[in-house]
Amino acid sequence: MPFPFRHPPDHPLSIARLVRFTRLLVIAILATLIALGTVVTARAQTSPARGPASATNDMPLADYLGLLQQLAPAAADGAKVYLAAYRLQCGRTLTMAELRQAVSKEGGDPVLMGLIRATQEQDTTQRAQFIRQIRCTAGGTR
Repeated sequence: MPFPFRHPPDHPLSIARLVRFTRLLVIAILATLIALGTVVTARAQTSPARGPASATNDMPLADYLGLLQQLAPAAADGAKVYLAAYRLQCGRTLTMAELRQAVSKEGGDPVLMGLIRATQEQDTTQRAQFIRQIRCTAGGTR
């Protein structure tokens, strides 16, 4: 007698929807963090630890990454890989403004978004391919 309970077959369509939802969620969280950084800068709030924020001094990168780690750990891990690879390849660290631009421009820099996805999926091959695609902007060397 066959077992009366069967596992439903895997539905690739369901998995594809889940992946798309996850991507949209990560982008929404990153956009929220960008808006939060803008609000903090616009209000020029003070912090006992760091002093007043100014229009030229955005939220510190470490604070941004810490907040991102709380909201979307995979996005934070991917962003950290992106920042470290950029620093190694280009000889300088991205500024907060440059990272915000990479996150926000036209749905996000494809290399950064790919690194976030590859990091989340723990796909070291894809991660290495995206790292090789990082391009240095003005001020960096390759």
